[in-house]
Amino acid sequence: MATHVHGSLSGRAPSLSTGSPSPCLSTQNDVNHQSADWVSVHEKICQLLIPLRTALPFYTSEEERRHGQEQTISREKFLAGLTQSIAQKFLSEGKHEDAIPSALHSLKFNISVYGSCSVELVPAFIILAEASLGLGHLAQAEEYLSQAQWIVLKKSHGNNAIQSKLHRNLGLLYAAKGNYEDSLYHLANDIFFACSAFGTNHIAASGGYFHMANVFFRQNRMDIADSLYAEVANIWYTHFSHMIDIQFQALMAPAEIDMLAEEMEPTEEVLDEGQRAEASQMLNAILEMREQGPRPQPAKVVKVLHTLALLHYLSQNVSKAHELTQTILEMNKQLPKQTPFAEESFQRLIKLIKSKERPFYSK
Repeated sequence: MATHVHGSLSGRAPSLSTGSPSPCLSTQNDVNHQSADWVSVHEKICQLLIPLRTALPFYTSEEERRHGQEQTISREKFLAGLTQSIAQKFLSEGKHEDAIPSALHSLKFNISVYGSCSVELVPAFIILAEASLGLGHLAQAEEYLSQAQWIVLKKSHGNNAIQSKLHRNLGLLYAAKGNYEDSLYHLANDIFFACSAFGTNHIAASGGYFHMANVFFRQNRMDIADSLYAEVANIWYTHFSHMIDIQFQALMAPAEIDMLAEEMEPTEEVLDEGQRAEASQMLNAILEMREQGPRPQPAKVVKVLHTLALLHYLSQNVSKAHELTQTILEMNKQLPKQTPFAEESFQRLIKLIKSKERPFYSK
């Protein structure tokens, strides 16, 4: 299932000499020979594939022919985006094997629309690499990332978000190989490009910090790892607190909010499924590390628990959010000094939970 790439992750160009196939062409041939009948994706796009599999009609004019081509391209663009979304959803659910067929379909449709060396292919390559890493197929992951990296290097205008994802997966690949120096290099680039694309301390950068912390943890450089884990928790806490503030203001002034609903709707932030999964994975891993560490860190545990409570509330799991707030209240009593880091945010969360599930707080 892997593509055949000539070159390496060092950034050197693949060989394009006579008799050695172009990396882009080899990818196209590889994708074109994939079956379209995988269970994980076929049932979702079967009906949409029918117009593309049907023989083209005889066009009586140039205008009809052009219109037919435009319709085909439009369908392929739609299917490329749809299959990429399906693949990304499988990844967020940890279903790495199911993500691969969907990503290959996306790759195939993008090749048909944009050509075999287009930057539009890079997201599919990155998904394929991430899925391969999840399955422990390091050689396949390396080939997909080589292909993506070669395309990005050729496109000087490659966007920062794509560069961030590329470097993150390169960092994970090198970490899996035990090459921690190169892993940290790529994860640092991941953070740089994520901050360039979305702003400093954006949740898009949290993954880079988290995986970098994991590398330092493996190297037993615990002070650095601890500070990076704290940074991850702070990023998600700040993001969730902002979203909670919006909901709290709506709760406190419903009439005014209703009058301005149309104006507020475009700015309201919602967590998508991938973000929820990513945040949950990181925060629960940090919580486990904090709770099982050799040194008790109750204040830091409380901070992670608070962030998880915010996440569960925003994910509409109000009962779990309530459970965590009660744990936090009990832990806070045992601290030598109650943690004031988020008193206002915490009280707002309590009030929001009360508004949703009053039975929790009934006497």
